[in-house]
Amino acid sequence: MTTIFTRPALMAALIALTGVAHAETAGDATKGAALFATHCSECHSVKEGKDKKGPSLYGILGAKAALREGFKYSDALKSSQIVWNAETLSRYAAAPRAVVPGGKMKYDGLADAAERADLIAYLAAQGKR
Repeated sequence: MTTIFTRPALMAALIALTGVAHAETAGDATKGAALFATHCSECHSVKEGKDKKGPSLYGILGAKAALREGFKYSDALKSSQIVWNAETLSRYAAAPRAVVPGGKMKYDGLADAAERADLIAYLAAQGKR
């Protein structure tokens, strides 16, 4: 019998898949609120329709990037084809200029994956699609 995956490779794949599924539900929204206040609130709000230097992040999960009416997005973000979910938000929050080269985001990124999960949990609670 031929095996496509070795047992260690199969286990690694299962762990990776479990981690992705867990990332979408992990995180502490209360901690995320504090992180948002510290790292994001100067440029973003979570109130529907209240833009600042950056667009409102109300209802961001499930939204396509750069579609808020009345906000002037960079051409780089408009052409990115990103749909915001836990994975894309985490990658972007970690390194915005690497994910969208030429974008307007000036923030260097939030390196800690657990903090990004907390921030995403908070954003998820700020409006559902």
